[in-house]
Formats: sequence, C-alpha cells, structure tokens
Amino acid sequence: MPLWLAIVLDIVLVLVFVLIGRGSHGENILSGALVTAWPFLVGLALGWFASLGWRRPAALWPTGVVVWAGTVVFGMLLRVVSGQGVATSFVIVAGIVLAVFLIGWRAIALVVVSRFVRRDGMPSHDAATQGATDATGTDATSTDATSTDPTRR
Repeated sequence: MPLWLAIVLDIVLVLVFVLIGRGSHGENILSGALVTAWPFLVGLALGWFASLGWRRPAALWPTGVVVWAGTVVFGMLLRVVSGQGVATSFVIVAGIVLAVFLIGWRAIALVVVSRFVRRDGMPSHDAATQGATDATGTDATSTDATSTDPTRR
C-alpha cells in the first residue's frame, strides 16, 4: 500500500471520528470540528513518527497499534492542555472507536491481501499482491531464497 494512501486513510478516519462525535452530541458537525480534531491529528502524526510508520504503513504491529495509541494518548493530553474535556467515558469511547478505525482498516487490508497470496508465499494474482505486506510488514510476495522462513523459498 502506498504511504500516502495509508496516511490519508488515517486522517480521514480521525476526522470521521470527530464528526460522528460532534453529531452525536447535537453540536454543529462542521463548526468547531477543527478545534476538536487538531489534538487527535497531532497525536496521529506523533504516532506515525514513533512507529516509523513510513517503513510499513499497513502493518498491524507496530504501525497500527502505535499510531492508534499515539492518537489517543497524545490527543487526550493535548485536549487537557487546550482546556477541552476528557471525561472518562469519552476516553474509553475514543479509544475503542479509534482502535476500530486505525487498527481495523489495517486488519481488513491484511485479510484481503492474504486472500491473494498462496500459502507458499507466491502471489496467486500479481496485480492484486503487488507491494503487499503481511502482518509484520514483510513483503508478502517475496521469494527471497535467503529467507529463514521455509515457506518463502
């Protein structure tokens, strides 16, 4: 998956989280959305840097988990610093929803990609697996003879 697409997906999903939250509280969805979103977007960026996400943007670990944790933890800390609310119920809901969004799309991508790669690691359809990675971010289409994994030879 291209790096830019993974970043755009993460940003869009954080914005969707913010818009759903504002709408569920009867607030104007667009007015003030950036005020609500900026702490989480900064947390998202910090999570990307902490996970070195550009190396394996679609990997569940470490990218997905660290990006999610950074988004929630730094997002909440920045909300406190900026005088926004951080009720316990909000922290729990935000953590769950952002996990489903930020880790969830990576899990779905892993399942989809794995359906196009045979058990021996060879692509079952070249176009569908081009640039695919497995859960660890390793190139799922690699046939490197020096691999220590006997299924990859």
